[in-house]
Amino acid sequence: MRLALLAVAALVLPLTACGSDAGTADRTAGQEENASSDGGAFPVTVATAFGDVTIEEEPQRVVALGWGDAETALALGVQPVGASDWLAFGGEGVGPWAEGLYDEAPELIGTMEPELERIAELDPDLILDLNSSGTQERYDMLERIAPTVGVPDGGQQYKISWREQVSMIATALGRAEAGERLIADTEDAFAQAAADHPEFEGRTIVVSAVTSGGYGAYVQGSGRVDFVEALGFTNSPAVNELAGEDFSIPVSKERLDLLDADVTVVTPIGVPPTEISEDPLYQAIPSVADGRGLVLDDPEISLAFATNTVLSLPYALDLVVPLLSDAVAGNA
Repeated sequence: MRLALLAVAALVLPLTACGSDAGTADRTAGQEENASSDGGAFPVTVATAFGDVTIEEEPQRVVALGWGDAETALALGVQPVGASDWLAFGGEGVGPWAEGLYDEAPELIGTMEPELERIAELDPDLILDLNSSGTQERYDMLERIAPTVGVPDGGQQYKISWREQVSMIATALGRAEAGERLIADTEDAFAQAAADHPEFEGRTIVVSAVTSGGYGAYVQGSGRVDFVEALGFTNSPAVNELAGEDFSIPVSKERLDLLDADVTVVTPIGVPPTEISEDPLYQAIPSVADGRGLVLDDPEISLAFATNTVLSLPYALDLVVPLLSDAVAGNA
């Protein structure tokens, strides 16, 4: 089963907000800056895998169902009235990097199988479902309720980049200019991190996870791999060669050699971190034996790494980049 879908069922670890008051103020100021739509923006048209979607007027009641869609809307100054909590944050359904951006908590909606009646009761004038499985059936059900911006072409099975997510949602909300600013600022943050760590350039990496179902590895086009590639790493060619339509591949214990690279990153999802670190087969992976294996055993770090939104990415850069640097040096 795909790693993220297992995460929905298994990853229910609480995450304590630890951002500073200054950080919250900065995010709130940024939201206020993005709080108005581009003048005369509407109607707007967004191209999706299901055809062009035209939004005639500025949306007033937005339901955000895809992975990270709600956080992206918040970054653009729009507060969804309904949202899906893919990583079981609870509360408002967002991570600490988005703390304070809601005036009123949204109605939390199911993830893999959205509750259509509850969505309809919210009377949305726009549904965002960009980072999802992207099936025709799911889209058809949602589109009957309200205009729905679904996955981009090729973005099925959660293979949408954060850039596409920001650009498409910004267009749908009439905030294209604000979206461009968010993308530019985030790309600058990655560029600075990469410049600060030239040791990342050209190094191969495997980004893996362990659930109750076993090991798996993320393929090119998935959020975690996009993150490390933006820092200069190269995703393992051996993993990429096995990629199918999903954003991850299963890895049997007999094939843990696939996890070997210059750096091996593993995230526990619904299992104790010691199930990985104390696994003799994991310990025998050459990169791990050489001190270049990294288990993201802190829930705060693993969730920041997993969320992959324009709000969480700067937060994840602060937490993950130093660990990657230690791993490259063999000090993990």
